[in-house]
Amino acid sequence: MPAGRPTKYDKDIHPEQAFKLCLLGSTDMQLADFFGVEEKTINNWKEKHPEFLQSIKAGKEEADAKVAQSLYNRALGYSHPEDKIFNANGEPMVVPTTKYYPPDATSAIFWLKNRQKANWRDKQEIEQSGKVSHEHEFIESIKPTTGLPSERDS
Repeated sequence: MPAGRPTKYDKDIHPEQAFKLCLLGSTDMQLADFFGVEEKTINNWKEKHPEFLQSIKAGKEEADAKVAQSLYNRALGYSHPEDKIFNANGEPMVVPTTKYYPPDATSAIFWLKNRQKANWRDKQEIEQSGKVSHEHEFIESIKPTTGLPSERDS
C-alpha cells in the first residue's frame, strides 16, 4: 500500500475542468487554487496523468489561438453585424447595421515585434567597420586652471 495521503485527483472530472479553466486563461497557480491543492500538486498530476496534462495544453492552446486571432483582427481592422435600436414614436425600431473597427496601430506593432523580431524590434543590431583616428594638438601657452588660488595670491 502506498504511503501518504490519498490523491484528490479525479480522472473523470479534473481533466474537463482544467480544460475549461484554461480556456478562460487560468494559470497553473489558479488551477491549484480552484482544485484546493498546491501548484506542485498540479505539476505532479501532469506527470502522473497524461490526460490531465493534455487537457491543460489543449485549453491553453485554444485560448491563445483565440487571443491571437483577435489581435490579428484588431491590427488589420474588421467589421461585424450589429443591430441599432431606435425609438420611433414610442415604438422600438431595430435597424441592422455593420459596425466597423479601423486598424489599430498598437496591435499591428505588437504583432510585428513578436512575429518578425529581426525586422521590428526596438533595438537594432548595426555593424560598422572602418578606422577612426583622432589627432590632438597641445598648445604650451595655455595651461589648465585648477580653480585653486596660486602661490602669488597668498
